Amino acid sequence: MATRRQPFRILDIEVAPGARDATALPAAQLYTHTRLNIPLQVVHGRQDGPVLLLTAAIHGDELNGVEIIRRVLRERGLNRLRGTLVAVPVVNVFGFIHRSRYLPDRRDLNRCFPGSEKGSLGSRIADLFSREVLAHCTHLVDLHTGAIHRSNLPQIRAKVDDPAVAEMARAFGLPVILGSPPLDGSLRHMADTLGVPAVVYESGEALRFDEQGIRAGVRGCLGVLRHLGMLPPSRREPRSDWEPFVARSSQWIRAEQDGVFRPHVGLGAHVAQGDLLGVIGSPEGEGEVDIHAPAAGVLVGRNNIPLVNEGEALFHIARFDELGEVARGIEDFHTGMLEDPRESEPPVV
Repeated sequence: MATRRQPFRILDIEVAPGARDATALPAAQLYTHTRLNIPLQVVHGRQDGPVLLLTAAIHGDELNGVEIIRRVLRERGLNRLRGTLVAVPVVNVFGFIHRSRYLPDRRDLNRCFPGSEKGSLGSRIADLFSREVLAHCTHLVDLHTGAIHRSNLPQIRAKVDDPAVAEMARAFGLPVILGSPPLDGSLRHMADTLGVPAVVYESGEALRFDEQGIRAGVRGCLGVLRHLGMLPPSRREPRSDWEPFVARSSQWIRAEQDGVFRPHVGLGAHVAQGDLLGVIGSPEGEGEVDIHAPAAGVLVGRNNIPLVNEGEALFHIARFDELGEVARGIEDFHTGMLEDPRESEPPVV
């Protein structure tokens, strides 16, 4: 006779097999002594399996991930879940309330890990989150967007020399993977320290919903769930015959002077070394400086605001060994995202 699976215990709840429940992590309080809590959802499958943590809005103004998690939690397939899904749609509740990337003391929560019980507000939240949430999980997908006034092409950032992480990155199903070690102080670095395979999904811009990036994120999270054996394989046909491509390096191109920035290429563009990417000049058109690509690659990030200062990041170029194949993969990916009739959610427009 099969042994019944044990309930999943986290914070103040105990979730029975085949059930779901919600709770919250007490983060801090406002000046009025009103409590601020980090919301948390748990879906506990009837059968054993991994514990996948989905997080979003660790930068409080990055909203795509909040919507991605909402849609994942509405997936009917979760009633067949093996293992446990822990979803935290808003990690930085302070920033989310104030439409800000940062905590009230201007610290970046994603640079505060592992944290300390006696440190700054960010350090205390990071320590609490690591002990009370991350420590209960076996895998992590952290959902992000570009910063304010910057857009990112849908991409995965991962420590690709770790086989378990590389497999998760490929399972997300995007054409572009940026191989990068975890940044010191980040949630991904904390997960790496604990031996928890983790990937970061980047897409879109802060304080904006991007439907294509949201759809890609939902499919990616479901792809990781299937890869981990937490959901059964999809009966749908593969979207395309391309494989993800790992960038061998990337770099930001910065403004050489102050002025009005006029970009000439968009996200996902395949550029050759020396191509004209944009122009910076005065409002009258005087003193213009051309911006050229320092190397061949694909634009995976771009500044969206025309008013720039010297040294400001304008374009993010990722370099690949097979640029033509990458460009075709990106084109197929975009077409598939926008034209797929199987999407159940009305698009955000």
